Amino acid sequence: MTENALSTVPNAPRKLGFLFVSLAVLVFDQWTKWLIEVHLPLHASTPIFGGLANFTHVRNTGVAFGLFAAQGLSSGSWLLTALGLGALAAVCIYFWRTPTKDRTLLAALALVVGGALGNLLDRATTGAVTDFVDLFVGLHHWPAFNVADAAISIGITLMVIDSLKRRYPAPEPA
Repeated sequence: MTENALSTVPNAPRKLGFLFVSLAVLVFDQWTKWLIEVHLPLHASTPIFGGLANFTHVRNTGVAFGLFAAQGLSSGSWLLTALGLGALAAVCIYFWRTPTKDRTLLAALALVVGGALGNLLDRATTGAVTDFVDLFVGLHHWPAFNVADAAISIGITLMVIDSLKRRYPAPEPA
């Protein structure tokens, strides 16, 4: 092992807590999708916040928020799965290389990993992802999403916020 690789080994146990965040996202995502699949017929909708949100059971063959839907083509689903696995691998490497002092970034990456795993699991097992949160104002609807999509979005937002933080102390006034 190189000296740099050895210096990160003692920090690995500190990162396990963040991996529990990923596991919690994965479990909560899969549980909520299961509840929707069991209790709400496909394409059915039920209001949860009058005039703002519904639970609407849809199957998404595209990426987050229904973008680039594969239109039922299994080759498109496999391509999206392969791309998702590649992106997940990149995020995992970034997570592993992130210093333990960067707690916001680690939390953000843990949310992205948990969400990516949730959607990849669906895509690999059924060829589509269950989405069910339907937010809207009047007739204007945001594309349906799920817990995994929300975790990924929150994680990316935290990564942007973290990147805008000052990494260096401000100079002392003269």
